Amino acid sequence: MTTETQVTGLSIRHARPEDLETLVELEERCFDVDRISSRQFRYLLKKGNSAILIAEKNGVVLGDVVLLFSRATSVARLYSIAVSPDARGKGIGLSLMKEAETEAWSHHRAYLRLEVRKDNHSAIRLYESLGYRRLGEFVDYYEDHMDAWRLEKSLAPDLHPDLTPVPYYEQSLEFTCGAASLMMAMKALKPETQFSRRLELRLWREATTIFMTSGHGGCGPFGLALAAVNRGFGVDVYITGEGTHLGDSVRSEHKKEVMRLVQEDMYEQLQSFGVPINPSGVTAKEIDDCLSRKGIPLVLISSWQIYKARVPHWVVVTGVDDSFIYVNDPFVDRDEGETLIDSIHMPILKEKFETMARYGRVGLQAMVVLYHD
Repeated sequence: MTTETQVTGLSIRHARPEDLETLVELEERCFDVDRISSRQFRYLLKKGNSAILIAEKNGVVLGDVVLLFSRATSVARLYSIAVSPDARGKGIGLSLMKEAETEAWSHHRAYLRLEVRKDNHSAIRLYESLGYRRLGEFVDYYEDHMDAWRLEKSLAPDLHPDLTPVPYYEQSLEFTCGAASLMMAMKALKPETQFSRRLELRLWREATTIFMTSGHGGCGPFGLALAAVNRGFGVDVYITGEGTHLGDSVRSEHKKEVMRLVQEDMYEQLQSFGVPINPSGVTAKEIDDCLSRKGIPLVLISSWQIYKARVPHWVVVTGVDDSFIYVNDPFVDRDEGETLIDSIHMPILKEKFETMARYGRVGLQAMVVLYHD
C-alpha cells in the first residue's frame, strides 16, 4: 500500500523489515524518553496484529505511526506516532492519523484509542480536532512520570453506546479475575468501596469454589454471588447446566467431590438469602435487560479467543449497543504490549461474545449481576 496525501509529494506506505534502522533513527530524533527499541520494532514488523505506516517524501522518511490490534475485540490502539522535528507543522501528523484510521477500519476495528502526554498540547489539539474524546487519564504513565490522557474515536459514526462508568481494577494475580471483576462492580454501585490487594485476596478466598488443572483455584458463580450478598448488594445469578460447575477442569475425583460439596453449601446459603438463580443462558438480550435494570453483570467467558488460554475468565459488562457488548477485562496482556486502555470498555461483537460466554465441554454459561440493594 502506498497512499498519496494532501501534503504535496508526501506518500504513506506500510513499513518493511528493511526500514528497521530508519525507524529507530526517527525514534531517537523524536523522543528523549519512552522510545521504541530496535528489538521492539523488529517484533512489531513481524507480528500479525500490528501495522507500521511510514510517511516519506522524495525517499526521505519524515514520520511513522504504529498501530496494535486487539485479538478478539474491535479496537485498534495507536501505540506511537512520530514526526521528524524538522518536518513538523506541515500536516504530516494529520496525514498519518487519517491513514491510521483508514488502516484500522480495514482491519474491521470500530474504535481507535491512544494515550497522549498531558503536556503535549499540539498533539492533543490535533486529536481533538479529529474527533477524539477523553476517556480518562493515567497518572504517572510515562518514564519521566508525566500523566497521560486516554482518548478514543469511533470510526463508525452510528455507534453511540451508553456505557456504565465502571471504575477499573487490574487483577494482580493470574487467578483473581473473579475477585477483580467483583471489585469493579462493587465500586460502580458503591463508590466508597476502596480498591486494594487485601480486598482482592479476601474476595478470592471467599469466592473460590474450584480447583484448576494446576496452581491456585478460581472463583465460581455461586462464590462470587455469595461474596456480593454478604456485602449488602442485590444479586441475580444466571447459570446453565447441571452438576458441578467447571468440574471438567479437573480429573481427580477427590477434587471434584470437594468442589461439589463447596458448591452445594454455597447454593444453600444463596437460597437462604432469597437470591434468584435463573437456569437461563447468557445472551446479549439478557445482558441488555440486566443493564436496563441498573445492574452490573459479571460474565464467565473462555479466554481462548482473546488470550489463547483454555481457562475460565470473569469480565464486567459495561454496556451494549446494536453491534457490540462492552467489557472491562481485569487482565492486561502486557506481553503483547497492551496497557490498561486496551482492557477498559472493550467492544466485542455480540455474536462473538455469545460464543465466548461458554466454557468447557458442557458449554457452561454463568452470569452474576449486582444491584444497589
